[in-house]
Amino acid sequence: MRFSKLPDLRAAQAPEGTCIADATISLSNSEFYSKVLVAAGVFADVGVGAGDVVAVMLPNQIEFVVAMFAAWRLGAAITPINPNLTTQEATHQMNDSGAKLLINVSGAAVVSHVQSIPSAALHDGGHCADAPVDDPAALALLIYTSGTTGLPKGVMLDQTNIAAMADMSCQEMQIGAADHCLLVLPLFHVNGIVASILTPLLAGGRVTIRSRFDIETFFSDVELLRPTYFSAVPTIYALLNALPEQVKPDTSSLRYGICGAAPAPAELLPNFEARYGFPVVEGYGLSEGTCASTINPFNGTRKAGTVGLPFIGQRIAIADASGHHLPPGETGEVLVQGPNVMRGYLGKPEETAKTIIDGWLHTGDLGRIDADGYLSIVGRIKEMIIRGGENIYPKEIEDVLSSFPGVMETAVIGAPHETLGEIVVAYVSYRAGQGGTLAELNEHCAARLTRYKLPAAIHVIASLPKNAVGKIDKRQLRAMLKQQNA
Repeated sequence: MRFSKLPDLRAAQAPEGTCIADATISLSNSEFYSKVLVAAGVFADVGVGAGDVVAVMLPNQIEFVVAMFAAWRLGAAITPINPNLTTQEATHQMNDSGAKLLINVSGAAVVSHVQSIPSAALHDGGHCADAPVDDPAALALLIYTSGTTGLPKGVMLDQTNIAAMADMSCQEMQIGAADHCLLVLPLFHVNGIVASILTPLLAGGRVTIRSRFDIETFFSDVELLRPTYFSAVPTIYALLNALPEQVKPDTSSLRYGICGAAPAPAELLPNFEARYGFPVVEGYGLSEGTCASTINPFNGTRKAGTVGLPFIGQRIAIADASGHHLPPGETGEVLVQGPNVMRGYLGKPEETAKTIIDGWLHTGDLGRIDADGYLSIVGRIKEMIIRGGENIYPKEIEDVLSSFPGVMETAVIGAPHETLGEIVVAYVSYRAGQGGTLAELNEHCAARLTRYKLPAAIHVIASLPKNAVGKIDKRQLRAMLKQQNA
């Protein structure tokens, strides 16, 4: 199914069925279809057509989704821009993507040569009378990476990529017409778009959009809206699990929660499930793979501390530094192969050639596959700590620290050392009202880790810095450490 034609199909099959809602409006399939036609007409009137790029700089709201489907109807792509970016950051993305039009709340220009229109204008105009463009090779999404090295790069995902990913997700997550997704992750990220919008809409289900995750209202939303699933990051599960024991929401509508974007501490998800009474399945993926590549099975063994088995239609492998595939149990770079693998990085053929080799996406993540085919992520290649010639994987130490009573979040980084090359430095935050001494933390680690893996320093801070998606930001921690040692 081409997503450019999905609004038409839903409106024809179940015109009065609920499609999508946010805090201000709820649209049936026919109403959503009508709004997409109007927005496509607005885009066409300002010259947007096949091959163009529309920048969407909006918070989580229905207009974001309407703009996305309207662009696809015309054969155009969208590049989602985090509304909280600075002007300089947004300018880079708009210039690099070659955006022809910007949709934002106010309609104010960000780049002088790019026309801007307010999101409210998407509702004003005539219907686009043209049939939807049906091109599997048409660029659909330009997702900009978080920019761990240099400026963010544009990940090119075409209509084939997103259709394959959504179809695989429907199969693996067993999504059907009765499903209702509660979206709490940002829509400028591929997880929010694919897992929480495209997958349920493709399956005939529906979506309720929230502007952001709000710990004060999340469970009341679950009780009121009765969603069947949601997708979140480990930080969200940690925050919910840290709520006072007297918080006992009705979660009976939820078939499961999905956990992704970063590896979860080994004990977090089993503890969460035991408390709230619904399963949480952990998966793994990245923007270059159109969202997800592995997931723990719903109707099979879910192994805590792993990110599960490959999606139907995908292959994963572990490779050494030379690209040779390694046997089960060995640690190396995670490789992914499948129709979900990106077309490449926009305007960066050399970077693309280094990342996609012989059809395999080289993820930059370190992992191992066990004898049953389950993948475990142990860190990023660039985050691996080499202390005196010994390889240390941060996640192993983070899991140990996370098992200390009262710890909510942890992060481990490497710090330069004149003799050893690098040493281990850990950061810890506690749940409200709980804590422990540094001596107790060190003793806890010493009982569970080989000596060379022990943190040289443990810093207890109120909360760990996060990026826009809610992942712990280790770049900020390194900057904090550098400033502290200056």
